[in-house]
Parts: sequence; C-alpha cells; structure tokens
Amino acid sequence: MFESSRDGVQSWTESMSARDRIRAVVETLREPRSVNWISEQADAAWSTTNEELQALVEQGQLRRVEAGETTCYQPDYTRLLFEEIRTLIETNTREELRNELTAITEEIEEWQATYDIETWEELEQSLANGDLTSAELRERRDVITQWEENLDDRRLIRHALELYSDVEAARDQMIDVADRTMR
Repeated sequence: MFESSRDGVQSWTESMSARDRIRAVVETLREPRSVNWISEQADAAWSTTNEELQALVEQGQLRRVEAGETTCYQPDYTRLLFEEIRTLIETNTREELRNELTAITEEIEEWQATYDIETWEELEQSLANGDLTSAELRERRDVITQWEENLDDRRLIRHALELYSDVEAARDQMIDVADRTMR
C-alpha cells in the first residue's frame, strides 16, 4: 500500500505489523475473499493470515463463506449495520438526526425539481442523451453518486430514529444495573 521513499515515508510493512495489515485489508472488503488473496494484499504469511482470519471470525467481525471449493471471508454486514446505527445514536441527538433527515430530503427534492425526474435511475438514464456537454455529464454523475449516498444515509438515519428510544432505554438499564452493583 505505501511505497518506501527517500522522503522518509515508511512502507506499510515497516510501519504496521502483519496482523494490523491483515485487519486493514479486511476492513476494505466489499466481496468475499480467500485467505490467499487477503494474504497477498496484506503482504503477510499465509499461516499468519489464516490465524488472524480465524480470530476475526471467532470475534464476530468476519464471516466464513464457501465459494465453490474455496473458503472465503467477508465482513459481517449485519454487525456493521448495527454498529453504524449505534454510532449515529451515540453521537447525535434526535433533533440532529431529524435535521439531517430533512436536509437530505430537501436536497433530493431539489434534484428532482432541477432535472424533472423522480429517481437517481432516471437521472442516470439521461446520461445517454447525446446533447449533454462533458460538464453536464460530470455534474449529473456527481449528483447520482451523492443521491445514492443520501439514500443510504437516509435509511441509516431512519433506522437510528426508530431505535433511538430502545437504545436509550437499554443504556439507562445498564447504568441502573451498574449503580446497584456498586452499592
């Protein structure tokens, strides 16, 4: 990942342990990958990679999946989803989440009005219009990317708002139990 240079920048094999490199590679996975692939990307020994992947599976951070005759690994997407929702709840008030939800909705409505469309897919179809300049194409591609990100964010924020009270109640219950235990 990092190249060694005369400027003093260390290669990532010098600046990170093999296990840290393996974890760094795993954090970027978007599809199931084999031990061999992860080992190669992390520049780590196969045995070290295999041991670290097994540990991550045991910790619930990775899932082992079969792809034909090959065992592959991928993040536990359900766990990641709940971690994102938990982080939203822990770092934002209800009001902040509501405001962000409103801002996202307003931005999408502006795009709908600007391009006279309902969905980002319709905007994507407009890219085939031969009358658009390169600047217009770039702008529309950027809007499509932002729109998709907004939809993902909106989905997460909605989940966070739906679960906000439950998470607060669980946190309060844990505090009460801790307080009683300390007495």
